Amino acid sequence: MGALSNLRVLDLTQVLAGPYCTMLLADMGADVVKIERPGGDLIRSNPPFVDDPDEEAYGGYFQSVNRGKKSIELDFGDDEDRDDFLSLVEEADIVVENYRAGTMEKYDLGYETLTEYNPELIYSSIRGFGDPRTGKTDRQGQPSFDLIAQALGGVMEITGQEDGPPTKTGPGVGDLFTATLNCIGILAAVNHRAQTGEGQYVDTGMYDSMLSFTERAIYQQSYTGEAPSRQGNSHPTLFPYDAFETADGYTVIAAFGTNHWKEVCAAMGREDLAEEYPTAADRLEHRDALREEMAAWTAELTNDELIDTLEGRVPVAPVQTTEEIFEDPHVHARDMLVSVEQPGADREVEIAGNPIKMSKTTPEPRGRAPLLDEHREEVLGDEAETTADD
Repeated sequence: MGALSNLRVLDLTQVLAGPYCTMLLADMGADVVKIERPGGDLIRSNPPFVDDPDEEAYGGYFQSVNRGKKSIELDFGDDEDRDDFLSLVEEADIVVENYRAGTMEKYDLGYETLTEYNPELIYSSIRGFGDPRTGKTDRQGQPSFDLIAQALGGVMEITGQEDGPPTKTGPGVGDLFTATLNCIGILAAVNHRAQTGEGQYVDTGMYDSMLSFTERAIYQQSYTGEAPSRQGNSHPTLFPYDAFETADGYTVIAAFGTNHWKEVCAAMGREDLAEEYPTAADRLEHRDALREEMAAWTAELTNDELIDTLEGRVPVAPVQTTEEIFEDPHVHARDMLVSVEQPGADREVEIAGNPIKMSKTTPEPRGRAPLLDEHREEVLGDEAETTADD
């Protein structure tokens, strides 16, 4: 049993932010019922596939963030389907949706309506710009995706090389960080309900979440009056804290502590640099010249040679490819690659495991993602049979 095995979640979300949030709940044991629009989640057909998209039920995108859920297909424009949904709401603990503000209200299924059927319900929304209930703005109702949130929230302005354009992060942090914060909010609401019996509305906006994510840029602006911008892999207030090219790749070194700086200088055979630049402020002031010294040294070494020289004495690591991640014993020891069935393919696939580890109820992916409407009879019971007959 998982830590949340007593909870049923009605998951109305699609694409990435919402499904990632409900995936975390499912990994922790919640009974997550994914209620899909006619035709299913928009990303069911997104690649990659193992072999044949026509044979496989869905691609890797959908598999990764919908594992361990159940699926039923409902059309809220259909009276019977709407009634089926409301019957589920009566027994549910949590509803999560990531539509534009006002969408659920079009079907008379907004928060206020659903709490008439279940006063203890926790209703959670993930939107680009939040919900008017928690703070009305003129952006609400506009569509938003990860790229929009990263652009507005300052992430792109401080990401990339100093002489390059604004750059989004590789992973979709506008979605994933927002989803994680929303999951935290849901769990806080569950705890509040356990103490008071009260349900409530939980709202997390992607733009808001990116402001929280770029916390360093916010305080820099406030303290200095200057807008931070891009500076590659370096850090605005710490040195050395950067990626260095080697003979066969890149390695990152985070040696901003004086003890670590002395170890780097000793490995370089340049104890004079440790004496000449003994404080963090000294090293930050002369970072350009010191980086050139370090870069000339690392360029003569392979990744393995550099890491062997510093590992255990200085925070250091190679910049790994996904192939190297798949070969890393640490990843396997921590169960961070999980095999699941890929319907329609002749082999299993691997998806990212759950990083939350617990001594009694460790979260874990609980099987593959569902086929569309796979669990209608299990979830709806007699209503499902009636609908099928009709």
